[in-house]
Amino acid sequence: MKFSTLDLTISPYQYRITPPVTKPNPQLLTDIGEQGMRDLLDRVYMELFDSSINDIFPKNREDMIKAGDNTADFFIQICGGDDYFRQKNGSPQMVGRHTFFNITPKARLVWLEIFRESIEPIITENLSSEENIKSLWNYIDIFSMWMVNTKDG
Repeated sequence: MKFSTLDLTISPYQYRITPPVTKPNPQLLTDIGEQGMRDLLDRVYMELFDSSINDIFPKNREDMIKAGDNTADFFIQICGGDDYFRQKNGSPQMVGRHTFFNITPKARLVWLEIFRESIEPIITENLSSEENIKSLWNYIDIFSMWMVNTKDG
């Protein structure tokens, strides 16, 4: 099954508007497994390491790998898996955790483009349904709006 109709559009951003966010379908995690989620976030973070927004991320590859693993823990948890993130870090409170970084609407776009490219293997390898992948994308798209804390410019 090819997902030629899979729409991974980036929603327009309005400063300080935080629409409600819906967690991804838990079936996505069942389909790709914890390792699949870790592989996805590894792809994301290795691309971020070399991206135009790398200044808001760890400066060495080893720390970046750890950051990606920490984010994988978060995504596993929000997708209905084990609460690794909470066990290691406490309550997610992601907006508060990101206040120390200048996250602009432009940085959001870079992050989303990298995430969208990193999801591609899940699509092309038919690792989950279109509905489940779209639920992850919808979560990421809206979640990213919540993280923006600085105007461009």
